[in-house]
Amino acid sequence: MAKKINNFKEMKKDELKKELILLQENLRVLHFKAEGSKSKNVKEASALKKQIARILTEINK
Repeated sequence: MAKKINNFKEMKKDELKKELILLQENLRVLHFKAEGSKSKNVKEASALKKQIARILTEINK
């Protein structure tokens, strides 16, 4: 579900905002999916949160 991108420093601000919206939507979907059943990948939510934090850090620089 979450794709791994490590080059946030090279992305433009518009691209970062689009990626941020996508990751936030994925996290929201993951939370609602977790309510109904157990998730197979329990670390996925924390990985998404870390990626969101990295993007926000780059945007606010």
